[in-house]
Amino acid sequence: MTMEIDGKIAQANGRLKAAKVGVKIERQGEKLWLRGTFPPKPNSQFENPRQQKFALGLHANPLGIKLAEAEARKISALLDCKEFSWQPYLKAKAPAITCGEWVEKFEKDYFTKRDRNPKTETTWRKNYLEVLKRLPVDEPLAIEVLKNLILGTTPDTRSRQNYAMVCNALAKFAKLEADFSLYSGNYSPRKATPRDLPTDEAIQEAYYKIPNPAWQWVYGVIATYGVRPHEVFLLDFADIPIATVTDGKTGARRVWACYPEWVETFKIKNVCLPSVTGKANVNLGERVSKAFKRYGIPFKPYDLRHCWAVRSLEFGLDISLAAQQMGHSAKVHSDLYHHWISDRHHQKAYDALMNRSDRPKPPINEIFHAKPE
Repeated sequence: MTMEIDGKIAQANGRLKAAKVGVKIERQGEKLWLRGTFPPKPNSQFENPRQQKFALGLHANPLGIKLAEAEARKISALLDCKEFSWQPYLKAKAPAITCGEWVEKFEKDYFTKRDRNPKTETTWRKNYLEVLKRLPVDEPLAIEVLKNLILGTTPDTRSRQNYAMVCNALAKFAKLEADFSLYSGNYSPRKATPRDLPTDEAIQEAYYKIPNPAWQWVYGVIATYGVRPHEVFLLDFADIPIATVTDGKTGARRVWACYPEWVETFKIKNVCLPSVTGKANVNLGERVSKAFKRYGIPFKPYDLRHCWAVRSLEFGLDISLAAQQMGHSAKVHSDLYHHWISDRHHQKAYDALMNRSDRPKPPINEIFHAKPE
């Protein structure tokens, strides 16, 4: 039956095309819709005509198709005369739903599409709620409200990019005709200011200044394996010097020590976790950051992770392998770390290449003396 109906729709669209009617019929489930280039709907952010579709309220049956074809011809004529109006095709407005109510609905929908666990809760809180909680709770949700929220951030920043993404998602969910991607800007991790990363000597020296053995062990593990701070609590050392991340932000993976000597130097084999708890990964990460501050460590936990990444480049580890061990894509790895390499790292890599016994050598000049005549 469905194939028969689709065939009749195709025939009707053939007749409309032959008559140069710029509107066509589409089926969506059991209902019929019309698609064409129409003027913007009332209160739309768009100013020029664009491709749009709307429901006719007709069933997808032979009679419905006949009525839809007649409606398409009528609308086409109105468009040609510039007399088309959306009014007959828009449903009566329901009472306006506030921003707060839309956020509640959006959150409920968000977690119907994924398991609600500490990891997804953290993503919701950091990426979405951090933006949505800044909406005026008691005001009706509108395009202008979302646009103003986005424009309140600094252009070409990660924050602006995230605000545009979240507002686009909410607008789509609320069926608002809006596209905020043009406000996203040109943020790229490559534009971020490179961190002033500590030298490996400074990292090693700081280890001995931590008086607490458990936090000293945590420090040593992050330095040696470049794991995320919360992943320290999710490691298996059955194959040491290889560490296995059993869970975390990006799931399980295996990581090799860079330097392997640090496994002994930092006594990694003597697992000594501090007695801390955290509902989510972000909470465990916060415990590590606070401990670094408490013991006067002059750099952040993520600085140690970034050092591992840059060090892997110095070692010549293939970028795809380094990315896998860090738990992200090769593109992210390249964007984040390749532009962080300083002259110090270039010089170190250059010296290593020049000291290779098998490196290419320049040609030897042979001097020919002309024979006396």
